Amino acid sequence: MKILMVCLGNICRSPIAEGVLKHKLDLAKLDWHVASAGTNGYHIGEAPHRFSQKVCKQHGIDISNQRARRFTKNDFEEYDVIYALAMDVYEEIRKIGGTHAPMHKVKMFLSELQEGSTASVPDPWYGDESGYLPVYQIIDQTCDAIVA
Repeated sequence: MKILMVCLGNICRSPIAEGVLKHKLDLAKLDWHVASAGTNGYHIGEAPHRFSQKVCKQHGIDISNQRARRFTKNDFEEYDVIYALAMDVYEEIRKIGGTHAPMHKVKMFLSELQEGSTASVPDPWYGDESGYLPVYQIIDQTCDAIVA
């Protein structure tokens, strides 16, 4: 199974989701491939946001080696499941994919907690450090559902 986590800039939400899911898959001894990307190119090549790294580190997960990259049309071929962490991200994935994109591969991340949900994981980028723990907790709970 190859899974791609996608948010806007690939420095806050999707790196946390990549790191948390990889950690849980290791514990469950599941050999799945997990990566992350962003729908815009603002942060290409950058490490995850320092607060994303910090909240993961506080939970025993090191995401410092991740580097932001942009979601591309080729990702539809590469991955079995593509998780959009927000509705605007889902719409951007659709635009990038074009008319014939296999959108059946794209799921809203939080739909793993509540089937059919179109809810978005809040973007902590716009606040201070205190916003990162609640985002981590939502992602952690959702990754548990994915592994289950």
